[in-house]
Amino acid sequence: MLLIYPPMAKPCEPPAGLAQLAGALRGHGLPRTLLDGNLEGLLFLLASPVPARDTWSRRACRHAAENLAALRTPGLYRNVDRYQRAVTDLNRVVELAGGPDLLLSLANYQDKSLSPIKSEDLLTAARHPEANIFYPWFAGRLPQVLSEENPAMVGFSLNYLSQALCTFAMIGFIKSCFPRLEVVLGGGLVTSWLSNPSWRNPFAGLVDHLVAGPGEGPLLALLGKRREAEHHLPDYTTLPLAGYLAPGFILPYAASSGCYWNKCSFCPEKAEGNPYTALPVPQVLDDIAQLIARTKPALLHLLDNAVSPALLQGLAANPPGINWYGFARVSPLLTDVDFCRSLRRSGCLMLKLGLESGDQGVLDAMDKGISLAMVSAALTALKQAGIATYVYLLFGTPAETITEARHTLDFVVAHHEAITFVNLAVFNMPVRSPDAQSLQVSDFYEGDLSLYTDFSHPLGWQRQKVRHFLDREFKRHPVISAIIRRDPYLFTSNHAPFFRGGKSD
Repeated sequence: MLLIYPPMAKPCEPPAGLAQLAGALRGHGLPRTLLDGNLEGLLFLLASPVPARDTWSRRACRHAAENLAALRTPGLYRNVDRYQRAVTDLNRVVELAGGPDLLLSLANYQDKSLSPIKSEDLLTAARHPEANIFYPWFAGRLPQVLSEENPAMVGFSLNYLSQALCTFAMIGFIKSCFPRLEVVLGGGLVTSWLSNPSWRNPFAGLVDHLVAGPGEGPLLALLGKRREAEHHLPDYTTLPLAGYLAPGFILPYAASSGCYWNKCSFCPEKAEGNPYTALPVPQVLDDIAQLIARTKPALLHLLDNAVSPALLQGLAANPPGINWYGFARVSPLLTDVDFCRSLRRSGCLMLKLGLESGDQGVLDAMDKGISLAMVSAALTALKQAGIATYVYLLFGTPAETITEARHTLDFVVAHHEAITFVNLAVFNMPVRSPDAQSLQVSDFYEGDLSLYTDFSHPLGWQRQKVRHFLDREFKRHPVISAIIRRDPYLFTSNHAPFFRGGKSD
């Protein structure tokens, strides 16, 4: 089995989904080859000559190899300005490689003429793989791997819209050169597509099998194997662990899928009906210990939508021996300074927190299940314990107006010393959200694969007004602008643990 992670997504750590599938295949005695096309494709672009007509572009191209090497060493992360310059210059080379037809970056791929939410455009990408910027790479690499490994089938892990066009270009190439080779397509984005009640498969004849949710069981069945165990240790051994753009190997690990709260009205997890499943805490701790021994990571990244209180307590009581970070819900546990200090001693550098709003009425309308008093106490406790926070805010939800948005501004300002980083987002209504049934909705994007719908805000707080508030008021507050400037350029939360409080750890 050949498993491929396609371009383009942030290349800071290996694809955990592929490693999970590889572990299941290995556990059943099946051969498997992992190809991180995202990383390989990016490195191919950076090594290719690109036109550079201005001084900045020539400098960026000249120092591309040097900046790439620097991003893999801890020294660069001790100087925020040097880091930002290195990332900006490296990203400039990628932008130049994209030319006039692509909006290409280290973290994104956007074609000006083809849309990843239109099935016909994805099929066009498959019919004309030679038009894809990564064609010179995969036209040479895929035949080489397929000839060497002779797999029974090829699987693609498609998780983000930024990967969709490249994925279908690669599928189209495989089908044109190896027409008898079966193609399996899974991943987070595919799961979202298939969860839509109006889904009608437009890819029949091109993609042989579409898989929703965890792919271990379906993949084993396609390969003629009965699943003998529910859990296998992820297998990262065939991935280029030293090649990612980070100061050491970041080990991604998911202890659960779905969300244990699963009540927030705006959440795609709830809208898509994704169930919550979690491994027992002792199993998680044992997995992490084994993976650390095998891969020698510099940082552990917990991928859970929200690390459960039980796992937080398990990590505090049984430190993994390396630094770690992840997403957590604000809970009474995090208001306990002594517990937060035990988390810090266990290696916790940073917690990502989904606050969403600094207005209690908005939080209640979204069924967040938290109080601002609890959030305030948690931020204070984490600050005292020395744990950085990456706070996520969401503007434009149906219960919010500019009044409530200004309450969020006031809350952030009041707690700015305890908020290390901040992520700002404008609300998108999931097509399957229960709220969409009671609002006047319209097509958000023109595309049959769109996951979101536009809506007429019941209180008149439309997207244009939200963006105006963020750009003209929220971001311009001197305290908030200082927090925003700390955010690592392009890599954001993936590199933020290396810059706790704006300084390298």
